[in-house]
Amino acid sequence: MSAQDVMKLIKDKGVKMVDVRFIDLPGIWQHFTLSTKEFSADAFDEGLGFDGSSIRGFQAIQESDMLLFPDPDTAFMDPFTAEPTLVLLCNVKDPVTGEAYSRDPRYIAQKAEAYLKSTGIADTAYFGPEPEFFILDDIRFGQSYNHAFYYLDSSEGFWNAGQQKEGESNLGYKIRYKEGYFPVPPMDALQDIRTEMVLMMEQCGIHVEVHHHEVATAGQCEIDMRFDKLTAMADKLMKFKYIIKNVARRHGKTATFMPKPIFQDNGSGMHVHQSIWKGGKNMMFQAGTYADLSETALHYIGGVLKHAPALLAFCAPTTNSYRRLVPGYEAPINLIYSQRNRSAAVRIPAYSRSEKSKRIEVRFPDPSANGYLAFSALLMAGLDGIQNKIKPIGPLDKDLYDLEPEDLAKVPKAPGGLDEVLNALEKDHAFLLKGDVFTQDVIDTWIDYKRTKEVDAIRLRPHPWEFALYYDI
Repeated sequence: MSAQDVMKLIKDKGVKMVDVRFIDLPGIWQHFTLSTKEFSADAFDEGLGFDGSSIRGFQAIQESDMLLFPDPDTAFMDPFTAEPTLVLLCNVKDPVTGEAYSRDPRYIAQKAEAYLKSTGIADTAYFGPEPEFFILDDIRFGQSYNHAFYYLDSSEGFWNAGQQKEGESNLGYKIRYKEGYFPVPPMDALQDIRTEMVLMMEQCGIHVEVHHHEVATAGQCEIDMRFDKLTAMADKLMKFKYIIKNVARRHGKTATFMPKPIFQDNGSGMHVHQSIWKGGKNMMFQAGTYADLSETALHYIGGVLKHAPALLAFCAPTTNSYRRLVPGYEAPINLIYSQRNRSAAVRIPAYSRSEKSKRIEVRFPDPSANGYLAFSALLMAGLDGIQNKIKPIGPLDKDLYDLEPEDLAKVPKAPGGLDEVLNALEKDHAFLLKGDVFTQDVIDTWIDYKRTKEVDAIRLRPHPWEFALYYDI
């Protein structure tokens, strides 16, 4: 679409408000809204001003003025507003230099796609994330000098099998722990809500393939989007989260993309399917090899596995991520690849042997990730593997959790905490700097933000379970 196409759309749809959105560094949409009386086609060329010092990971207060430039191709009608509202996703620029802002995650994704083309290895990267999430009925949490707690609840939660709320009947049909994949209603109590989410996603330009309940009790769900190009897919991931949260709220429920909200049940991952293409040819396909993988695909996997500890800083970027990445919950903690094994960090889906469907699935990311940064980092690691002909360890098609201890000890493991992966990123990020995709400033800002705002914040606070362990010591 062009700027004029957007202005025509505003007129044709009777739009009253224009909502401009961009993403902060940690990965949350930010926005402000203009009346159509104030919005003109000039915004696409001249930008719209905002205070960058109030956005997480952006500017210092002495250099706060920034500009948003709407991307006309991203226009869609917001399905949740009372008045007709058009949404436009934006890129961020510096008003003094006129240059694109290096800390804008969307710009990083665009640079990653440009770098791919510049290498001559391929011209298109397709990404297909599978974000899992929980739909809950109640969530409360608090922290002060003298207390800390969280409490969540779901009518599906198996802990409610013996409970009865005042004035309500307990009708049973609670999903047992680790048995949420795939019982039909009434066990699956969220079928209609997920369908509503899917229909709304389609209305907003997201092609959805399937939806279903996931393994955990208490409303764990998955909705799978059809793959798309890197930046476009990251855009869709933001719409995806927005729609899920708002549909849940409409039903008096709440949705979370926290990787591990439920103790002793499966966490939420975001397996990321990837393939690279050149001139309409899938560069990951070669018939007759292991899993029909080309040498290019093997080297791509080699790059992802080699850089996995550093990649985790963007792909599993929260302290809560490492409550999920533990043995026993289908978590991909083993840095190896396999044709079918879901306990491997990289899996090769075996549903189809056709060239067009050949791809790899990286299983260690989770939905707390900023898609623009995570997808870009994965692509850069894969390209580094191709450029340096890195051979991956594997394949290994055995159940990795049932290996003999001496064999399992030979399989590299994912680091066990956010502090560890930030250390890994600090040591291993040269591959991200190629083509100026990630800058040193972005890497340093990310590490500093995560250490001070998240790692240290958790480290400084007593944990509730510590009282059970140590109060009587």
